Amino acid sequence: MVITFRDDALSELYTTGKTNDRKYKQICKNKRLIDGYIRAVNIMYNVDCTAKLSAFSFLHYEKLKYQRDEPKSSVRLVNGLVERLLFTETEDGIEIELIEIDSTHYGNKK
Repeated sequence: MVITFRDDALSELYTTGKTNDRKYKQICKNKRLIDGYIRAVNIMYNVDCTAKLSAFSFLHYEKLKYQRDEPKSSVRLVNGLVERLLFTETEDGIEIELIEIDSTHYGNKK
């Protein structure tokens, strides 16, 4: 599948495992999140369509509801953590937008 990155920092994070962008500084400190991000993007490269992402249960692939302008989807980076990768499904493939770092999502009790 064709994958494009909206943010250069996400592309750099995928290829090198680190970035200097302040937005993803917290992720760079956590080796599990980096490995989960690289694993999720590798899986996206290897599937034919996004419907096949649901076969990988640890990704928790879902189409997000209530998106007006462009519908987004998400996958979890690490099973058991709330950080997830948001992307838009296009006719050509996937356009990766950002990594959501929200400790209150899904009622995180840590």
